[in-house]
Amino acid sequence: MYRASAGRGTAGPSAFCRSPKRAAAGRHPCLRALPALCFQDGVHIIKQPKDEVTPEQVKVMRTQDLKYVEMKRVAEAKKIERLKSELHLLDAEGKQSNKHVFFFDTKKEVQEFDIATHLNTVPELVDRVYNRPTIATLQKESLKGATDPAHLKKLAQQRKNQYDLLKQRIEREKTMFVIAQKIQTRKDLLDKTQKVKVKKETTNGPAIYKFKFQRKR
Repeated sequence: MYRASAGRGTAGPSAFCRSPKRAAAGRHPCLRALPALCFQDGVHIIKQPKDEVTPEQVKVMRTQDLKYVEMKRVAEAKKIERLKSELHLLDAEGKQSNKHVFFFDTKKEVQEFDIATHLNTVPELVDRVYNRPTIATLQKESLKGATDPAHLKKLAQQRKNQYDLLKQRIEREKTMFVIAQKIQTRKDLLDKTQKVKVKKETTNGPAIYKFKFQRKR
């Protein structure tokens, strides 16, 4: 009886247990990028780089549930809309006036025309197309709005601060939206349905799974 040993130059049993990726690479160089597959906890997984999760996402997902995260996201969305409305008013207050056209019948009327008198206001407020009170109103109450360069500068700084805050709120709302999606994805994975992971999780989005359709009996 003869017995062959797996010595040097002889292929051992491990030669027949190569992964699909290595086997494909050996057959053709164009197939070297074939992803390796594995089966884990009832899920077919394509081996990909490690999922990306920010520390904030990890903390929120561990300590809060989906309803809380969604509630915070909706609250941020409402604050964003309120900020946009406030900025719209600030932009209107600091905006320069548009042109206003008056029509006359004779040259004499043009030469004698005084726009402040025509609008029944003071010359300093002629350029306004909004919040332009009459002389009678000015005698009764103080004037509101941009009337001097210092006030306009203050409005500009206020707008900048509000826009910075709006940017932060938008980023916060976006973060809560992504966290809510990731929590929902983890809940969906509790289903016993067979599924395949087709896209890895990133800091900007949840992992994507393809669920196998099962016909009801």
